[in-house]
Amino acid sequence: MSVAARKLVPERPLRVAVDAAELARRTALSKLVVQAGHVVVDERNFAEVVLSDGNRTSPADRPTVAIGSTDNDLPGVLSHNANVSQIDAALRAVAAGLIVRSPDATDGFNSEPESDLRNLLTPRELEVLTAIADGDTNKAIARRLDISLHTVKFHIESVFRKLGARTRTEAVAKASERRRNETVIL
Repeated sequence: MSVAARKLVPERPLRVAVDAAELARRTALSKLVVQAGHVVVDERNFAEVVLSDGNRTSPADRPTVAIGSTDNDLPGVLSHNANVSQIDAALRAVAAGLIVRSPDATDGFNSEPESDLRNLLTPRELEVLTAIADGDTNKAIARRLDISLHTVKFHIESVFRKLGARTRTEAVAKASERRRNETVIL
């Protein structure tokens, strides 16, 4: 975990509510929470975060980590075979307001089905994409757009996700291809 992420994530034990349909599953998840060094609470109102099995849909009143779920609307999604350290890290990250996705639980960034690039990307994302196409580094983009380096990284990640790209070159190529395919010659 990076130094910046450690500052966001509480070092103390968290109060965790366990949400599972079956008593045996609730007991197993509770043991994992305790092994991770956290406290299991019975009342959701006293919980800082919820650990849920993938078969339950938890209300959005608390940040939730779901094990074995495919619900990408939840802030935390782990594979069904997540270990104690992964659960600990996910609980701490989600409690700090971060989003967690296990590589085993998802296929990475999924491209959006929308076809209109102008509606798909925000104006700032278009500016970042243009700077990427110009060959600017993250620092140069930050100076050019008068935003922080962290914000640049956030926008680049968003552009990659929306375009279904994994590299800068691929993002520029996909945007160019979409632009070309959507241009109507009169």
